[in-house]
Amino acid sequence: MAGAIDNLRLAAAVMAARAIALAVRLLRRGAGSVLPGSIARKIQPNALALLAAQVKQGAILVAGTNGKTTTALLLRSILENQGYRVTHNATGANLENGLTAALLADANWLGRLDRDFAILEVDENVLPKVLPQIRPRILLAMNLFRDQLDRYGEVDTIARRWERAIAPLSHTIAVLSADDPTLCHFGQQLEAQWEDLARVRYFGLSEPERFLPEIPHAVDSIYCPNCGHSLTYEGVYLSHLGDYHCPSCGFARSRPLLNSRDWPQLLVGIYNQYNAMAAATTAQALGIGEAPIQAAIRNFQAAFGRAESLTVQGKSVQILLSKNPVGTNETLRTVVELTRDRPFSPTVLLVLNDRTPDGTDVSWIWDADTEGLVATGATLVVSGDRAYDMALRLAYSDPDRPAGPATLSVETNLKAAIQNALDRLPDGETLYVLPTYSAMLEVREILTGRGIL
Repeated sequence: MAGAIDNLRLAAAVMAARAIALAVRLLRRGAGSVLPGSIARKIQPNALALLAAQVKQGAILVAGTNGKTTTALLLRSILENQGYRVTHNATGANLENGLTAALLADANWLGRLDRDFAILEVDENVLPKVLPQIRPRILLAMNLFRDQLDRYGEVDTIARRWERAIAPLSHTIAVLSADDPTLCHFGQQLEAQWEDLARVRYFGLSEPERFLPEIPHAVDSIYCPNCGHSLTYEGVYLSHLGDYHCPSCGFARSRPLLNSRDWPQLLVGIYNQYNAMAAATTAQALGIGEAPIQAAIRNFQAAFGRAESLTVQGKSVQILLSKNPVGTNETLRTVVELTRDRPFSPTVLLVLNDRTPDGTDVSWIWDADTEGLVATGATLVVSGDRAYDMALRLAYSDPDRPAGPATLSVETNLKAAIQNALDRLPDGETLYVLPTYSAMLEVREILTGRGIL
């Protein structure tokens, strides 16, 4: 009887969600990727669990601070190229309502979901709440960095919550970053608890020639997660990700299953090579061969706002999401490297918002290494809700000019700021846009004429 009632409530939830999604799209209020899930969960509180349980070959949850959207999209490409039918929260709506909406969108009117896999990007803070509802076939943990301190707290806080939620899983395969000391240590603990080494797999980079010259300022976890002693690094690729060991207790980086030298570069930036290795290791855990994975990496098209390239008014624009210190440092480094041998200094639009999706605390910009960008003589346009905060950060990046870089322009109207940056762009060059999350959605809507969420 209870099962029949659950099914009836799920069918009612599907109908309501479909109606809400249609209304949202007709009113041009977005893609209907969150509200339908919220309505459905009020009608059937177990909607997420009931839908996820129907996925034939299981769910793949992608969690972590950076890289979730790109990695999930690459995994989807790999699986669909093999003929699998995949449900995916492609818009990046990664809280419980967004996950529910993504599954509902592919269900029929009775709430039946005919899909082989569900690839779900999950917000790192809600992962412990999701795991009791979705028992994943694979949990892919990308990394843990400081992000939205007002919502999440420090990295150690999230890690402890993850440990309590993941350890009880009985059949899940955990794919973890070997280069992140917190996640690597967690993986070693899981190996001991689960007594099955095959259920814990590691990805990482094997290219020491790409080490940074020094440990960057925006670094989170350089102390041993086992004993608290300072880790000794052979080198770092970004933030605290690298090759390390503890001289006190012997804790050391686990060896990644794949050698990153043997795999093509995904898009631009070393952070995207991490995304490629994470997806490749996960795909191999599903039994997919190397050749089709490599083909998918070579043919991959960027997710919205993540190294995405657009043509606007006949000019090239590249959007590089920059929502926390580590991600921003890597996009800054990428811009500098891409333009090093160009005839003109880069033209960059930085858009800083402080809304709920971004985190209301923007003090993290002082951990971003903007000095390297300013040193290039870049043409800088700043916009967003906190435009003047970003302008001040850039002013402090040029010690020779207390008033700030001579090429700095502040324009609080985002549409005007975009046009300003395009007007300043030399012929044949690329405009690099570095926005926070909500700003990225606004930028894309202005540039493409349509919203995402």
